[in-house]
Amino acid sequence: MLATPAERRFSSADWIFERKLDGMRALAARDGDGLALWSRTGRRIDASFPELLDALADLGGPSFEVDGEIVAFEGTRTSFARLQRRLHLTDPAEIAATGVAVHYYLFDLLSYGGEDLTGLPLRDRKQLLKRAFAFRDPLRYSAHRNAEGEAMFEEACERGWEGLIAKRAASRYRPGRSKDWRKFKRVREQEFAVGGYTDPQGSRTGFGALLLGYRDHGRLRYAGKVGTGYDDRTLRRLRERLDGLSRDASPFAGAVAEPGPHWVEPELVVQVGFTEWTADGMLRHPRYLGERTDKAAEDVVREAI
Repeated sequence: MLATPAERRFSSADWIFERKLDGMRALAARDGDGLALWSRTGRRIDASFPELLDALADLGGPSFEVDGEIVAFEGTRTSFARLQRRLHLTDPAEIAATGVAVHYYLFDLLSYGGEDLTGLPLRDRKQLLKRAFAFRDPLRYSAHRNAEGEAMFEEACERGWEGLIAKRAASRYRPGRSKDWRKFKRVREQEFAVGGYTDPQGSRTGFGALLLGYRDHGRLRYAGKVGTGYDDRTLRRLRERLDGLSRDASPFAGAVAEPGPHWVEPELVVQVGFTEWTADGMLRHPRYLGERTDKAAEDVVREAI
């Protein structure tokens, strides 16, 4: 279940409000001895987060399915950039060498003890979730506030959180994007699909900039290019991905005024920070923050803030 980007903040007794975490969405399921962790796109990520599998095995029951967010902290704030250092690692020694500790915040319980709970109201599912696990680090319960959305958003601004997620308390869990879940972002950053890239200049390796877009009524709209925020390792790794996605024609709706672009299938999703949207719908001062392996390209839309 995915939240719909929204702009108008509100308070209502029919809604609950949770802190928006700057991390990676993940689903976990256990059925007897079988325990697995997946990204939102269905990719197995067990090997990247072995400590979370151990915690789920120790602190949960014999059969469950949960939804949550994997995060890493930079001080008191969650940091996707810091989490990025763990996303492509599977070797235990390399994971340990990063020094990046992760936590798994659970916010929904989809099944327990073989019983499907998706038809229950969210408030009931969260009550069951809180009782279903013996929460302790690195496994955490995603707390919420009832009714007071505007006051909680002010707190989010004061504490430097990414924003809030508002959820209709009576909502059932269903696949896809829903207006029963809404996200209000404090910071200007979001995910974009990559539709192409430019050549590197001078001594730079890999590529010059990524050409970014988002879905608008099924079409890929060009939003600009991002050429900063990469280290050499990231430039090389992303170029390898891009080479495998090459295509002849532009995937964007409308012309892209970039000399000599290389087009790719818009499957790669990246997180980008920026200062604002320009009047003609382009990003101002964009910077690359990381790859979003937990987001599907077809779900990428322009978000409100």
